[in-house]
Amino acid sequence: MAGQAHYTPPMPEFDRPVKVLIVVAPYYRDIADSLLTGARKVLDRAGAEHETVEVPGALEVPTAIRIAQRMGDFHGFVALGCVIRGETTHYETVCNDSSRALTLLGLDGACIGNGILTVETHAQAAVRAGEQDKGGGAAAAALHLVALSRKWSRAPKDIGFTPARDG
Repeated sequence: MAGQAHYTPPMPEFDRPVKVLIVVAPYYRDIADSLLTGARKVLDRAGAEHETVEVPGALEVPTAIRIAQRMGDFHGFVALGCVIRGETTHYETVCNDSSRALTLLGLDGACIGNGILTVETHAQAAVRAGEQDKGGGAAAAALHLVALSRKWSRAPKDIGFTPARDG
């Protein structure tokens, strides 16, 4: 619902540097620029180092993230872009496939904030990218996941067998 308040957890704090890759599909340049502004502001406030790359469209965002996850040195990722419904079913394909791919990357351990907007009109996109700051929200989500990843990576796992001690 429009205007309804929602809870946002406090931003995590980091004792070690955080490096985040922002992957943006600037098909609608004005929307992408607004999303980028919000994401960069949140990352800067958190003290995170960040880099931005552009890809042609929303379908290429997950592939770029996977390449960077495999070959780069990033702790988290922010996916940004906008898909506006048109007259064909291509909208559903792009929305579903990009979202599904990002989810699968996340389930495989990538700390991703999904800021790919899926809207009916350009006006809706402008509100979500600007006033609602969905780019900033996606950056915050990535940082929360990085914090969780770091928290649980420190936990020792007592799995397996312990050799018998002579004694």
